[in-house]
Amino acid sequence: MAVFQYEVFAKVVTYKTFYQAAQALNVTPSAVSHSIAQFENELGFPLFVRNRTGVTLTPDGEKIYPIVQSMLNMEARLRQVADDIHGVNSGTIRIGAFSSVCINWLPPIIRSFRKKYPQIEITIIQGTFREIDQMVQQGRLDIGFSALPVASHLLVEPLLKDPIYCVTPTNFEPQDAQHVTLEDIGQRRFILQKVDYDGDTKKALDRYNVTPNSISYSIDDQSILSMVASDLGLGILPELALQKLSGDVHVFPFSEPFFRTVCLVTNSVQAQAPSTKRMIAEIHRYLSTAYGHRYLGEHDERLKKDEN
Repeated sequence: MAVFQYEVFAKVVTYKTFYQAAQALNVTPSAVSHSIAQFENELGFPLFVRNRTGVTLTPDGEKIYPIVQSMLNMEARLRQVADDIHGVNSGTIRIGAFSSVCINWLPPIIRSFRKKYPQIEITIIQGTFREIDQMVQQGRLDIGFSALPVASHLLVEPLLKDPIYCVTPTNFEPQDAQHVTLEDIGQRRFILQKVDYDGDTKKALDRYNVTPNSISYSIDDQSILSMVASDLGLGILPELALQKLSGDVHVFPFSEPFFRTVCLVTNSVQAQAPSTKRMIAEIHRYLSTAYGHRYLGEHDERLKKDEN
């Protein structure tokens, strides 16, 4: 079985149509169809269910996909190591991150990295913690930013304890003027993203006896601020998410501190790729400088070692 067959299979899984997979590979749809048919014949079972809108993996195809993705990743790693031997910095890095990391961390990290390694291509995919963990585990991403706990067999490096705050309208004043307490919250409504309700945000809501029927949902962090500013409820947002947002609101810590632990996730195969190791070192370097003693990751000596 040729590597091209694996590439075709993986592209069809990603794009869910033969036509879009063909465009991504710069080949004809018939070439994609022929490659998939040949792959299915060699394996002895169908990989996709065809329908009017495209294709979906069969249960057998679901089992094959992570193996194929792993083989493609190993092929890419082989090319990178060979290039390293020849003194050429090349490769592709696929990074998955949630919105506040995309906004606050990745621009300076990527800018610095590209100055050092201009020939290494970088792709960014935004998603939820669960989506990122899954894609890293499947080998679809090389590096992922997530939050503890990570429910998968991945390599996990804690990076930062990110405090969680209460966001209020400007007419809201806590009783002690400093912290939001159970008495301050009372029967007030809260506004948050639906994906946050299963994580560390839920711990804070549970601690202050906020029931699900007292929660409204918004599509993103900026929308939460706009709704809070309009006095439609209180918000809960981590410090990192608040850095680049704007709104006529106040931010208070809770009487009991809450935080999420942002972490870096990789799988054992992709973590060894030369380009991935260089990017991980760049991430550590940036966060160590930006956060000082708050940074939970590797320190300067390890970073110098990884760079050489």
